[in-house]
Parts: sequence; structure tokens; C-alpha cells
Amino acid sequence: MKVVTGVVGNDIHVVANRLIDISLQERGFEVFNLGVNTYLEEFMDAVIETDADVLLVSSLNGEAEGWCRDLQILKSQYDFCDVVFMIGGNLGVGEMDSQALVPKFQSYGFDLVFHQVDLNEGLDCLEAFLEVHR
Repeated sequence: MKVVTGVVGNDIHVVANRLIDISLQERGFEVFNLGVNTYLEEFMDAVIETDADVLLVSSLNGEAEGWCRDLQILKSQYDFCDVVFMIGGNLGVGEMDSQALVPKFQSYGFDLVFHQVDLNEGLDCLEAFLEVHR
């Protein structure tokens, strides 16, 4: 399975991005890592170019909401019906209601949303989701 991953927006958390890359490879995924400071449009282009099965967007600075609001619009421009859209990391800044973050990001078009969840737990959930939906 092919996964496009990277850090969204103006986030420069290189170490966490590398850990995601390594963890995905260890689980047998073919990884296309776009690195840090990646715009949503770049993610979408990479999904198309690589024919990826999964898009895994990460954010650690908590500013993902502003960068990901237009996902649904971008998804509607292409046929992404077989692509799993996942986001994880620290998705909110300040005193965000963590219970509200998951449905908010789901309304943006993400299938799987993990706010401050352990990486391995999130990847376990991804694999379980893929088993059910493939």
C-alpha cells in the first residue's frame, strides 16, 4: 500500500515527520514523504501522481485547522473515493476542546482523525480501518 505523508502548512517538525515515515515503512507501507511546510494542494497532487491509497497529514504546531479547511473542496475536484484521508498530531492551539476537533476535521473530509494520540495507536487504527474498508 502506498502512503503520501508530510507535515501541513508552516509546520517544521522534521523529527516527528521522520518517525512517521520510519514507522510506516516498518509496517510495510510504500511511503512518499513530502517533508515539512507542505500545502494541501501539494498533498493532493502527490496522491494523484503516486496513486496512493492513503494520505496521512501531520501537524504538531496546532495550526492544521487553518491549513486543512479546504480539503473537502479539493477532494470534490478529483476522484478520491478509494483514498483514505488521515490526520494526526497536535491539531489545536490554546484551549481547544479536543472532543470537538475530531468531528471538525471529519467535516473537512478526513476519514481518520487523531489529536494527541500515540503514533503506533494511530497506525494500528489505520491498519484496522484499511482491513475493514478494502
